[in-house]
Amino acid sequence: MNLIDALKGEYPGIETLTRPQIQSVALKYSLQKQFTDFMTNPHNKVKRGLYKVSVSAIDGDAFVYNTQESSVPKTTMKNVDKISTSVENSNSLIPQIDKSFIKFGDYNLLKKIIKSNSFHPVYITGESGNGKTKMVYQACAENHRELIRANITETTDEDDLVGGFRLVNGETVWQDGPAVAAMKTGAVLLLDELNLASPKIMCLQPILEGNPIYIKKTNTTVFPQPGFNIIATANTKGKSSEDGRYIGSNTQNEALLDRFAITFEHEYPPVTIETQILEAILKTNNAQTQENLTFVKNLVEWAKIIRETYDVGGVEEIVSTRRLIHILNTTIITGMDRVKAIRYCISRFDEDTKKSFYSLYQKVDDSVQINSSGQILESEDDKQ
Repeated sequence: MNLIDALKGEYPGIETLTRPQIQSVALKYSLQKQFTDFMTNPHNKVKRGLYKVSVSAIDGDAFVYNTQESSVPKTTMKNVDKISTSVENSNSLIPQIDKSFIKFGDYNLLKKIIKSNSFHPVYITGESGNGKTKMVYQACAENHRELIRANITETTDEDDLVGGFRLVNGETVWQDGPAVAAMKTGAVLLLDELNLASPKIMCLQPILEGNPIYIKKTNTTVFPQPGFNIIATANTKGKSSEDGRYIGSNTQNEALLDRFAITFEHEYPPVTIETQILEAILKTNNAQTQENLTFVKNLVEWAKIIRETYDVGGVEEIVSTRRLIHILNTTIITGMDRVKAIRYCISRFDEDTKKSFYSLYQKVDDSVQINSSGQILESEDDKQ
């Protein structure tokens, strides 16, 4: 099938279509190469954002499509039934706006980059649980931009990112990976936890340059569409984790890192912003009681003290903004005692760390008591 026939089938009797309409049909029928050819042919353009798809659009001096789709070489196609794309409807790739989201750090700069539709790769580094991934989602949501997320691990390789052959319902099908899918749709590609990657992701180098990528398995070349960009998040700046807190972090190839145009050092939010974040959760859940507002104030101050103590070597762990959100949501969802929620939400830490955290919490809330084992007594039953 060629693109013109597909467009006529989807929009019978209509002779002019918008770019999004044409692109959605091209994705549906895996005709991305024809879509690129169509959009770059000046004979098909009526005016800004509008294109003709009548018979005259492919006759005479206008470009005539090759109806044979790009395919896998015959030697590879022996057991391949079809080529498909894993891209969903573009509307489903646009993140939803979170009304409780509080902007801070370099959010506005990130939003400008995404809004520009320019290819300008961004590397965001910072501690776990400080909102790196969240800010990317919300910047895309505010700009109404498609976002495709790829979670990186040490085993992530070219097959995971570019695509590969899959067995689907008894058929051998080529499926695009997230990098190629984002290139074809002009979406933002989010490489989450890039610090965990191995040299197997070096296939991204031409893509990080904004260049097309040749896929030898399908004998096709994929060109990045306008708006395509890459954003990476990581807990390190491309080096291994010296203190051991981010086990699995690998030293990244300098050639790969150098292809990121800009780096944001995303810190934990200041006290005023972190307070707003937690209060927004209370507002969303209609739980803005004075008791809860006081609890939020205590949590934020407690986290501040822990981080300051960590910086001077007094404790070996940090309470993240995400951990504070977990504690607050635990009290809202279960209705349990607030200090008891703290105990449940920090139980993953070792005993010495928990005792230190309990002791530091007592500094901001002198109403709590600590037993002989160094644990907070959160209810009358526990005090007995």
